[in-house]
Amino acid sequence: MISGIFAIYKDKGPTSFGVISELRKITGVRTIGHAGTLDPLASGVLVVAIGKEFTRKISEIVNAEKEYVADIKLGYESATDDEEGDKKQFTFDHKPTIDQIQNTTEKFVGRIMQTPPIYSAIKVGGKRAYKSARKGLVIEMKPREIEIKEIKILDYNWPNLKIDVTTGKGVYVRALARDIGRALGTGGYLADLERTRVGEFIKANSVTIEEFRRKFLRSKT
Repeated sequence: MISGIFAIYKDKGPTSFGVISELRKITGVRTIGHAGTLDPLASGVLVVAIGKEFTRKISEIVNAEKEYVADIKLGYESATDDEEGDKKQFTFDHKPTIDQIQNTTEKFVGRIMQTPPIYSAIKVGGKRAYKSARKGLVIEMKPREIEIKEIKILDYNWPNLKIDVTTGKGVYVRALARDIGRALGTGGYLADLERTRVGEFIKANSVTIEEFRRKFLRSKT
């Protein structure tokens, strides 16, 4: 029986739970957990623990820093803070310069307060926020302290901004994209996201579900 901690590269589309479900089918092991959810629209490193001995250790990895490459589209806001939601165009006076963007992103580095997206799995009044939001209910999300360790600008060609972000635990990059857009006065939402690292687990050393399946089948022969 296979067990251990593995870095799976999740493509866009599947949920994190869907990846776990597929791994259960491949391995026959029921006790599988992951170290931090990736939204269906996001791709990248999903660290999974297979077997009871290793799921007990997953909390250590959950707390590890994470690195993302985020594409932000400026000039609009989204109901979900990402590509999935209804968009609203922003009215603004001028397109920000690269220097303005640099100065703005620097203000988000450190320990800051962040309000999670209303379309998130956080419980409000005992119910998942996204379920209440889908019913059209008004939800008040409370800000909480998070840590952004570094933001590097990779590319800027209006209205598209690409950044590399290193974070602590519990950061919503969707919310960061929204807040950067608001601070610039243009609005903004997360157009694409890839998680490239979770602690010591990096993209280059991760495997897709199909690669994992082939390795698992070879180990049984």
